[in-house]
Amino acid sequence: MIIGLTGSIATGKSTVSRMLKNKGFPIVDADEIARLVVEPGSAVLKEIAAVFGEDVICPDGTLDREKLGARIFTNEEDRGKLNAIMHPAVRSEMIRQKQQWLDEGAKTVVMDIPLLFESKLQSYVDKIIVISAKPAIQRERLIARNNLSESEADARIASQIPVSEKEKQADAVIHNDGSLLETEKQLDSILFGWNVKL
Repeated sequence: MIIGLTGSIATGKSTVSRMLKNKGFPIVDADEIARLVVEPGSAVLKEIAAVFGEDVICPDGTLDREKLGARIFTNEEDRGKLNAIMHPAVRSEMIRQKQQWLDEGAKTVVMDIPLLFESKLQSYVDKIIVISAKPAIQRERLIARNNLSESEADARIASQIPVSEKEKQADAVIHNDGSLLETEKQLDSILFGWNVKL
């Protein structure tokens, strides 16, 4: 079974991903892959520099995420350009990793894809779990985590499909507004209900 794990920014998807990893499930992490494909010297990084200018590259050759992030979260056209560069590279690596886990005998692979719905990747998975949190909690976490102003946090939240919309398309929803224990209980209940095997 291929499980798609998604949510919205600061709903706690990474927390649930860690729980699944601790239970022994193989994880294909789209964010991790997105970092991998822009390592210094990579073709993807060169293309980003060509489109957005050399100033989005740090002196050490790494991507200046903050500078690029500030641009794409407020400019839809720039966001589209970046996605056109990143998405094909990320997708092909995700498929490669998923296949590798299956070839090694994994019964279940979790694909941790923050923008699963935005990127229309529903066909990549058999079941979808959406991690949800109330918008006020999302905003509070984002401000604390990324040291953002309220308007910056709101812009980032607004750049994604509302989590309430994602819930409607999910096979299961985990409400991550309470304690870690409550979150894990919901996760265990879903895995048990789906008869998920390692």
